Amino acid sequence: MNILWICTDQQRADTLGCYGNPYVHTPNLDRLARMGVRFTRAYSQCPVCAPSRGSFLTGRYPRACGVRQNGQDIDDRAVLLPRLLKEQGYFCGLSGKLHISACHDSTCKITERRINDGYDFFRWSHHPAPFAGTNWPMNEYSMWLAQQGRDYKTPDRTDCRYVQTGMPASLHQTTWCTDQALQFMESAQRYDLPWFFSLNYFDPHHPFDPPAEYLERYLDRLDELPLPDYIEGELEEKPVFQRIDHQGAYDTPGNFVYDEMTQRDHRLIRAAYYAMIDLIDEQVGRLLDWLEKNGQLENTLIIFTSDHGENLGDHGMYLKGPYFYEHNVHVPLLIAMPGVIPGARTSDALVELTDLAETICEAAQLPIYEGMQGKSLWNLLTQKSPLHDHRRSVYSEYYNCNINHRNPLAFASMVFDGRYKLVRVHDPNDLQDCTGELYDLEQDPGEHHNLYAVPGAAQQKLRLLEMLCDRMVQTCDPLPIRRAYW
Repeated sequence: MNILWICTDQQRADTLGCYGNPYVHTPNLDRLARMGVRFTRAYSQCPVCAPSRGSFLTGRYPRACGVRQNGQDIDDRAVLLPRLLKEQGYFCGLSGKLHISACHDSTCKITERRINDGYDFFRWSHHPAPFAGTNWPMNEYSMWLAQQGRDYKTPDRTDCRYVQTGMPASLHQTTWCTDQALQFMESAQRYDLPWFFSLNYFDPHHPFDPPAEYLERYLDRLDELPLPDYIEGELEEKPVFQRIDHQGAYDTPGNFVYDEMTQRDHRLIRAAYYAMIDLIDEQVGRLLDWLEKNGQLENTLIIFTSDHGENLGDHGMYLKGPYFYEHNVHVPLLIAMPGVIPGARTSDALVELTDLAETICEAAQLPIYEGMQGKSLWNLLTQKSPLHDHRRSVYSEYYNCNINHRNPLAFASMVFDGRYKLVRVHDPNDLQDCTGELYDLEQDPGEHHNLYAVPGAAQQKLRLLEMLCDRMVQTCDPLPIRRAYW
């Protein structure tokens, strides 16, 4: 069995045709959804990159895997899924991001620090732009561009300073990452090796810079695109971090200040975001076509997901931060293996990305590593357990994860039971004027009305606080394993 794990960066769940988006052009990902199981309620364990990636690659929660912050190095002792697979004879490769250690600091100018991660084929490109501080000397995509006699240039559009004109599709990092994956797959086939590949696109992460020809498709119907889902004044009853970011993403003056942006700005950003996903879809199509042409489609477990989501102007904010709205932590998840996993099915089960490592281990008939904390989906996928029943709740955390949210420091946890979502702000300095959020997604799917301080919601609040307490206890590190009675 082969394993292809495709992970985009900062892609919300509502950005594929198979999830009901009428604007994006994603025929290949929609095809993948028909081939397998589409999960409607899959959640990331952190709304920023490194903690989420460390979590799903180890099958452990951010606080347990050693990466609970961006800019933090994963513990040398951490056991990653590709290492387990390599030890069982798999040929393991990666293209694009890894981001489980510091990637933007004066101490790591050569490349991202690696542990015994199991990757033999390692085509690393944390960020396509070769600017200082982002490991540009060893960014293999940048070196490849130089070999083509090209520089990485993505100028701002003259009609919108929030959107850039990206590299042509043939020279784009998304295409390059796919080229590396195809090269790897061809090599593994030549030597008849079982393989595992992590294909980690940087897009649709900001900056919003699709190839010009992909954005062009949206310009004639720009007015059809929805404006951000924001109700004036809704942030007054919510944690202070959100009011700060409403004034500019990442506390940066002039950077996505919502009230200074025009309706055209909002729609053009959304169009650029969708256009980046369109290119990803096209590249996924190349992979599916190769697998089918080479007789490997029915022998390959294919997973498509993202590490976390993107505000995209909803709730008056852009990018990401210490918030757990659906568009921040609800991600796409498609899993297919024709001939093994019955296709054309949709699961409404609550799922965490921590579940993926154990799912892959069970699919590959590997023993589950004793430090993992997820819950395998394999029986659900293969019809040995109910399609819509997996977890009672999903959990996510943000513990001072991003240096841009430091005044005040941001610590928060989330639990969601499928209808009610509770967020508790853990304030180390007791400075917050709002200590939590509570939403009834059945009555308020846009999560605009915070019920945390509403007397009529006190019973649900208490129930969810108890559930959050239980989930936080369950994230405690199971290692080292108990060896004796005392």
